[in-house]
Amino acid sequence: MTLVAGIDSSTQSCKIAIVDAATGALVRSGRAPHPAGTEVDPDAWWIALNEAIAEAGGLDDVFAISVGGQQHGMVVLDAAGRVIRPALLWNDTRSATAADALSTEFPDLAERTGSTPVASFTSTKLRWLRDAEPENADLVAAVCLPHDWLTWRLRGFGPENPELSQLVTDRSDASGTGYFNSVTDTYDLEVLGATLGRDASTITLPRIVAPGEQAGTVADSTTVIACGAGDNAGAALGLGARTGDVVVSIGTSGTVFAVSAAQVPDATGTVAGFADASGQFLPLVATLNAARVLDSTAALLGVNHVELGALALEAEPGANGLVLQPYFEGERTPNLPDATATLFGMTLASTTRPSLARAAIEGLLCGLADGLDALVRQGVTAERIFLIGGAAQNPAVSTIASQVFAVPVVVPEPGEYVALGAAAQAAWALAGTRPDWTIKTVAQPASDYRPIIREQYAHYSV
Repeated sequence: MTLVAGIDSSTQSCKIAIVDAATGALVRSGRAPHPAGTEVDPDAWWIALNEAIAEAGGLDDVFAISVGGQQHGMVVLDAAGRVIRPALLWNDTRSATAADALSTEFPDLAERTGSTPVASFTSTKLRWLRDAEPENADLVAAVCLPHDWLTWRLRGFGPENPELSQLVTDRSDASGTGYFNSVTDTYDLEVLGATLGRDASTITLPRIVAPGEQAGTVADSTTVIACGAGDNAGAALGLGARTGDVVVSIGTSGTVFAVSAAQVPDATGTVAGFADASGQFLPLVATLNAARVLDSTAALLGVNHVELGALALEAEPGANGLVLQPYFEGERTPNLPDATATLFGMTLASTTRPSLARAAIEGLLCGLADGLDALVRQGVTAERIFLIGGAAQNPAVSTIASQVFAVPVVVPEPGEYVALGAAAQAAWALAGTRPDWTIKTVAQPASDYRPIIREQYAHYSV
């Protein structure tokens, strides 16, 4: 059996999945936590990665490895390969003003890079660094992303061996920086220069490694390293998503993304025009309010998630007219950062525990369905939905999803799909061809589209 490994270095933790390269079947795994916060010393990721590898039994029998990870963050290195300051993560919003400034300076950014910048993008964080910490900005010799830095360290580079020219990345993660054109696969050096306010030729950026290409080997070994990926692109690859597939992920935040053969830049900023991990594109819409909508409603009703789902299925589609607009933490799509959640349609008949439970699930899913509509308006083809994330395992969520989405819904078995996608990259780099692994499903509810749910939600949309 030939073993390959995939890493998911996420915001919360580092996970490793060691799988059979022929089938994708999990052989063993490991995990280690990351520190909380929106800025983190990258050394904490390196420590967690090594702890996860050790828990998984090491890499001695592993032939190839790849690192998937959280997107967008800013890792800045000086000329000696040292981290200049703690990395700013995707969820650090201090660069919101910088995002507005870059959008004003470059009104054609959506055409140039596929996306309109928001505070999560690396470009905005570099502009913030220039304005807030100019002494640190002056030290920047190289800029990379979390997964780039970990790949570099795995290959034996760092302050003890500071070969900045050996930094590598992939299209998917580079496409979330705000200064990369994933159609031409080139960096936009004019935008990069504007972020730090100096000649971009003085800044080293990671080399783009293509899908299936080898990026090097693990230090002091022959274990092949693949290019790595951003987390959403990794999940799509792990699911085996192809053109026509849409992934709806219900986690702390919600995401809707699709594999597309063409770039779909959106000047409104609703759709982020990212690249995928297979050589195509991954247009994506993100919402802030997802699984925590269910957490809040379950707590209010004094039930657990299973009981919440059972309550929801007691009510008819449309929740007797009760509509929850679930903007508990503001919202990103639509862009309403100061919004609050609102309950509409309260009558004596609709204000019941089952109706409230159903309205919570319907509201959550309608927000994601609006995201799918935005993708379709940009030309994305939607033939099948993969519903993933912890909430997707609730039978009520998958059943109601089949009523909210006018596209067939499939619920894959629970799994670490980012790590599995990275493992698929490793197998690809090792064998030279993309693996075709079978993904098991736990639910495929019959399509039962109920227009009333979307119609009611749209009536109260702002």
